[in-house]
Amino acid sequence: MRPAGLLVISLSALVLARCAAAVDTVPRPDVAAPAVTELGVARLRLAAEQGDAWAQAELGSRYEDGRGVEQDYPAAVAWFRRAAEQGHAPGQAALGFLYSTGRGVGRDDALAVAWHRRAAERGNARAQNNLGVLYRDGRGVERDDEEAVRWFRRAAEQGHGFAQNSLGEMHRDGRGVERDDEEAVRWFRRAAEQGHDFAQINLGFMYDRGQGVPRDDAEAVRWYLLAAGQGHVQAQFNLGVMYLEGRGVRRDIVEAARWYRLAAAQGHAEAQQLVGEDGR
Repeated sequence: MRPAGLLVISLSALVLARCAAAVDTVPRPDVAAPAVTELGVARLRLAAEQGDAWAQAELGSRYEDGRGVEQDYPAAVAWFRRAAEQGHAPGQAALGFLYSTGRGVGRDDALAVAWHRRAAERGNARAQNNLGVLYRDGRGVERDDEEAVRWFRRAAEQGHGFAQNSLGEMHRDGRGVERDDEEAVRWFRRAAEQGHDFAQINLGFMYDRGQGVPRDDAEAVRWYLLAAGQGHVQAQFNLGVMYLEGRGVRRDIVEAARWYRLAAAQGHAEAQQLVGEDGR
C-alpha cells in the first residue's frame, strides 16, 4: 500500500517549554542568580525562606521537575508565586506556565496571560514566547495573530528556539504577517540548528517541497533524521516515505518499514495502517 504523501503539520500547538530566562533586575540580597542552581535543597530552602527571589524560583523549579525533592506542583506554584510577587520575571513566567497548564493550580488562561505579560514586558524570552502562543490560540485573550507575531519575534531575537519555530510557521502560513517562505526557512533554520525537533521537521519539509529553498531531497532527509532521532513521530513517518520512494536516499523497503514501525508505535494513524495496528 502506497502512503499518501508527506504530511505537513502545525507543529506549534501550545508548547510552553522552559527556557533560559532573561536577566532580572530585582535586588538579590542573599544569593547571586548563577549560584542558586548549585545549592543543596536545605541551603536553597533557607535562602528562599529569607526572601531571595532567585532561590524561591529555583526551589519552585525543583518541585515542578522533582529534582532533589518529590515532585509537588502545588509547592512549585507556592514558591513561584513568592518570587513572582517580588517582580522576579522568571518566577512570573513559570507561574504563568502552571496557570496555563493547570498544574498545581486551577487552569486559568486569563491569569496565565497576566503573569506572562508582566514577565514578557521585562524581557523574559520564555514569557514572550508563551504570550505569543496565547494570542495565536486565543487563550485568555482575543485571538490576535499580529500580536502573536510581535511577541514571537521578541523572543526569537533572543534566541528562543520555540519562538523561532513559531515565527517561521507564522511566516509560512501568512498569519499575522505577509506569507514569506524564505523568511520562514530562515527562522526554522535558526531553531533547527539549536536542535529544536519541530523546526527540524519543518525545515526538512521546506526542502522536501522546495518552499523558500530549492528542492533538495537529501537535505530534507538530513533534517528528518535529526528530528526522528529525537523521537519525533512525524519525522519517523516521513523518513519511511523517503526510503520507500528512494528520495534523498537509496530505496530501501526494509528501512522504510523500520521507520513506519517506529511511528506506528507512537500512535501515528497512517503508519499503523501501513504496518498493522500492532506495529508488525
